[in-house]
Amino acid sequence: MSDTGWKKSSRSAQGSNCVETARRGGFPAIRDSKDPAGAQLRLSDAVFGRFIHRVKQDGFRR
Repeated sequence: MSDTGWKKSSRSAQGSNCVETARRGGFPAIRDSKDPAGAQLRLSDAVFGRFIHRVKQDGFRR
């Protein structure tokens, strides 16, 4: 799979705190939409899949 452009969730409101995802260097990547030139978190496909699964289940709620 080739690298793709950054995508922000369709559930993100304008001006809110959001993350964007893309494929970079063949790996899933995450970045802060407010700081596109900042750090990127690159994960393996397996770890990214587990992360998305937890997000969908609201597994990070305090």
